[in-house]
Amino acid sequence: MRTLSVIGARPQFVKIAPVRRAMDRFRGADGRRFEDIIVHTGQHYDAGMSDVFFDELHIPRPDVNLGIGSGTHADQTGRMLIELERVILEKRPDVVVVYGDTNSTLAGALAAAKLHVPIAHVEAGLRSFNRAMPEEINRIVADHVSDVLYAPTSTAIENLQTEGLGRKSVLSGDVMYDAVMFYRDLARGSRILDRVGVASGEFGLVTVHRAENTRPEILIGLLETLDEIASRHWPLVFPMHPRTRHVLQGAASDWRPSDRLHIIEPVGYLDNLVLIENARMVLTDSGGLQKEAFFLGTPCVTLRSETEWPETVDGGGNRVVGTRREAVLEAIEAWGETRVSRENLAARASAAFGGGRASETIVESLASLFGRGGHA
Repeated sequence: MRTLSVIGARPQFVKIAPVRRAMDRFRGADGRRFEDIIVHTGQHYDAGMSDVFFDELHIPRPDVNLGIGSGTHADQTGRMLIELERVILEKRPDVVVVYGDTNSTLAGALAAAKLHVPIAHVEAGLRSFNRAMPEEINRIVADHVSDVLYAPTSTAIENLQTEGLGRKSVLSGDVMYDAVMFYRDLARGSRILDRVGVASGEFGLVTVHRAENTRPEILIGLLETLDEIASRHWPLVFPMHPRTRHVLQGAASDWRPSDRLHIIEPVGYLDNLVLIENARMVLTDSGGLQKEAFFLGTPCVTLRSETEWPETVDGGGNRVVGTRREAVLEAIEAWGETRVSRENLAARASAAFGGGRASETIVESLASLFGRGGHA
């Protein structure tokens, strides 16, 4: 059967890696195999945000790279729609597979829906209940136009049922959990701690990239809070997203970080796993990093007012506090006073996120639902 997988941003490269491995292993009873066509929209086009992931995760190079690049949401999504329509018409897939909640997800789902090609949404059913987030709009639209919804958790299934989408939903587990479990051993060869100059258990890891947190008035205050944490508690390692760096250079070019706040370039997936697993704590506004910290048993402080991953909070691994200085510092100190068993957090994560078989579940379901489309 022929699938067309639409990806464009670094979280999607991680998500497709275990699914593609499962596709390559699959053999149908009638001898059918998957022919998966990878389309990279080019939403993340920087080598540090794209190429390194294909190399490290051993994902086949994209069959098509649209090279869309950056732009406003409307401009970026519109150009993706135009190009994806052309590719879908040319490749004639049995099903289009979209991942997550980026503009690439939205464009892939809309282009396929308009052409009446079936759509499978991997990581469906997430809701932050904050429609000011572009990702929330992308998730909702993708779910409602898709034909099969692969939900990573029981909470996601409940969200889909509430919206009348239960009949086309599948509780698959989380492909990012599959990825972390597969790649964590490979990551042990990373020398990132030596390169940055920090010791295991004696630093915090920070990421900030969301639009609401990179507004100058928010970002500058957040940077001051991070400086204070680095000075009072432990060194912080801060792989800086290109968006964050661009805002910083324009709005606070005279700001100088504390000597204990290590700002570095974005890192590859394996280096990132090592940083998460060895950090004393993670501070982030990333949805994916909240989960990865939970999977690896590392306490997390989420620099947002909500999360689409309540399992990380219910499981005792995540505190959602926003960006206000007092709230962030209070969470840091609360974690410092709490004895956290990394093993217990990791066990709760396994139970909540599918135990590592999500990719096989998705591939077997795709073969069952769409495997009679006529492509060998």
